[in-house]
Amino acid sequence: MRSIDVEVRNESGLHARPAAAFVRAAARFVSTVRLANVTLGRPSADGKSIVGILTLGVEKGHVLRVVTEGTDEDRAVETLRDLLASRPEKAGQ
Repeated sequence: MRSIDVEVRNESGLHARPAAAFVRAAARFVSTVRLANVTLGRPSADGKSIVGILTLGVEKGHVLRVVTEGTDEDRAVETLRDLLASRPEKAGQ
């Protein structure tokens, strides 16, 4: 299992399009992906579920915990960390 905390830098947080981009990226991996909003203290959600991610209420500056577990967990956590920490133009906006 791999876990990393990352601050969201996208101006719109993790709503609609950025959340969909995250789900698309997470779905490419075999590993399970869980995402928790550390800033708000909310329970983790399935990182491959758009509804789950939207329930986290992620805004710019919030700290998220990404937890991956599986055969490609290292690559998954690094890719998803980079996506969350990137500027919108890099995140597919």
